[in-house]
Amino acid sequence: MKDGWKAHWQAAARTALAIATAAVLAGTAQARVTRIVIDETLPLPPEASGGIAFEQVAGRAFGELDPRHAANALIQDIDLAKGADGKVRYVATFVLTKPVDLAKASGLMWHEVPNRGNRRPNVPAERAFGDIDLTSAWQGDNAGATRVRPTAAAAQPHWLQLPVARNADGSPVTGEVFGRIVNRAGPASQPLIVQTNPVPYKPVSLDTRQSKLVMRTAESTRGEAIGETEIAATDWAWARCDAANPFPGTPDATHICLKNGFDAARLYQVVFKAADPHVLGIGFAAWRDLGQFFKTAQADDAGTPNPVARAVTHSIGRGVSQSGNFLRGWLHLGFNRDEAGRQVHDGLWPIIAGRRIALNFRWAQPDGVLELYQAGSEGPQWWSRHPDPVRGGPAAGILDRCEATRTCPKIIEHFGSAEVWALKLTPEWVGTDGKADLPLPANVRRYYIASSNHGGGAGGFDSSLPGVGLPATGPSCPGNNYGAGLLPANPVPHTETVNALRVHFRNWVMRGTEPPASRWPTLAARPGEARGALALAHKEALGFPTLPQLRATVPEPDFIMPVLDYDWGPGFNAADGSGVASKAPPPIRQVLPMYAPRVDADGNELGGVPVVLLAAPLGTYLGWNITAGGARPFHQGQICNYVGGMVPFARTAAQRQASGDPRLSLEERYGSHDGYVAAVRKAADNAQAQGFLLAEDAARLVKAAEASAVLR
Repeated sequence: MKDGWKAHWQAAARTALAIATAAVLAGTAQARVTRIVIDETLPLPPEASGGIAFEQVAGRAFGELDPRHAANALIQDIDLAKGADGKVRYVATFVLTKPVDLAKASGLMWHEVPNRGNRRPNVPAERAFGDIDLTSAWQGDNAGATRVRPTAAAAQPHWLQLPVARNADGSPVTGEVFGRIVNRAGPASQPLIVQTNPVPYKPVSLDTRQSKLVMRTAESTRGEAIGETEIAATDWAWARCDAANPFPGTPDATHICLKNGFDAARLYQVVFKAADPHVLGIGFAAWRDLGQFFKTAQADDAGTPNPVARAVTHSIGRGVSQSGNFLRGWLHLGFNRDEAGRQVHDGLWPIIAGRRIALNFRWAQPDGVLELYQAGSEGPQWWSRHPDPVRGGPAAGILDRCEATRTCPKIIEHFGSAEVWALKLTPEWVGTDGKADLPLPANVRRYYIASSNHGGGAGGFDSSLPGVGLPATGPSCPGNNYGAGLLPANPVPHTETVNALRVHFRNWVMRGTEPPASRWPTLAARPGEARGALALAHKEALGFPTLPQLRATVPEPDFIMPVLDYDWGPGFNAADGSGVASKAPPPIRQVLPMYAPRVDADGNELGGVPVVLLAAPLGTYLGWNITAGGARPFHQGQICNYVGGMVPFARTAAQRQASGDPRLSLEERYGSHDGYVAAVRKAADNAQAQGFLLAEDAARLVKAAEASAVLR
């Protein structure tokens, strides 16, 4: 094992040297976007852009890659995707949001990573600065890519057209793939879904004897399969069926039909032989090359002008959730350096993203969200070089390649509690053994928004009050038909914090002004703390109070979603998340210890940046929720994937005492409505003084508190 890791990193060093040599030979060669086509130009209303006239330019970029170039050679199967001339080609959609008059451009371009093909809405505050926004495709396996349209439009999902891998003799590349069906009932056939899109691979044969379908009665968060039985090949079919067209139905490689129908209390998992894997790692190179083209090129090879030529001096790559994971994987594999050896982006902002995207290996399913058997936590998730003693990995870090080539950007990352509880974040902070806090390099800032949902909640104050703005039912749990939460949605917002971080990031990249110091929960005590804010993820260690509204055992070690050490097969390179995954589904070697932030007497987390609603709380805000039963019972009682919940405070002391609630009531805390407004004003002043709240947002929050129904 250790000799294998040593060989891997010796190869990585040779790759870095080859990149440097290629840069010298390439001189000032342009990134290989060879042609762009503008399909649509739409004006934006000036009132939505701070008075500056903006337009959106949608189109397609045609690119080519040399699979022998060191900057591309690490793309899995790229050598099996080349054309007759030895080149690998792709087509990627893009949308530019730009000032009509480029003289009003600020010089900064935000390069967005679409999330499952969806465009991130442009930010009016950035348009008011004159910032340019570029969104370009990277994902070649989603539904949009399989139904490639001949043109692009600003309102359409993004798509990336790329080749599949074929053997040198032209024969198909094959391998075993798995898919899962959960919380489905009735006689109708069901598709194989990963997150919300179809599994991107199909069986080579519809003969069910060549596949294996099993049924499970339960699965634990630790990956333990309970009550698994195999379904006979004669009792299911690759087919579409329903009550009007019963089993065996009409043959279809995308659906499974059961002779006895589906039971919502069971999970179904099929393993099958597939062909034609997408060479998904090309998405890394395509996103790189489009970013560099629009940042630096004057025109394409045919003379079509770059619509923002000479208008960009600095650029920041940005992605949220899955898209932020993309950025971390993109940087780790060295893609912030183009074919000519130049640095691409000056900054990267992976938002609510604590892992690397599972993209650059054969049979990858990058739509996954770290449910059971989904890749993405392999190898180093931390920035600087550090060993991986629990899994036997080498000393490595995400920044290794960019540090070797001096192309590392400035980085801001921020998270909420949902990333800790369901998206397996904390090994990034403390390594796989959890023995010590890992230091941050000087080019990275980390901010934690405690007790918050994935991406933040709705904000406001009435959103915490039962019968006023607090929903009576829980939110839907993201994922593959996962279920719904028992607790109402967590409203703690990220919006105001992100507004402040945006200003800091612009100033850091464009002016060199340092942002506030990093703030996140650590094992070691910080100044003013009696002990560290991070502990093992169970109730007693975290100091979580016993609340009558929750089952007494929450949260316990089997509640958090842990990092699972999978065996993907001998051809899989865990350090890079590359290679060939040959075990479907992968066996689990071990379960890593997981940590979470400690909480105060109310159950609200410690160790984060100042947030007004947390400093003047109206309840217990959770980065987790509990999955309900009902029509989707399979995950009942487990963590509700990655949504948060909340438990409001009682209004009066008598009400809380009657229910056995140990938390102080609203009246005991604030006395009156005016007392609550005063608490909000104090919290806003503190957050603003520390640099995590803009003045205009502070004033707006105080006004919202004054208008709220709190203690009316």
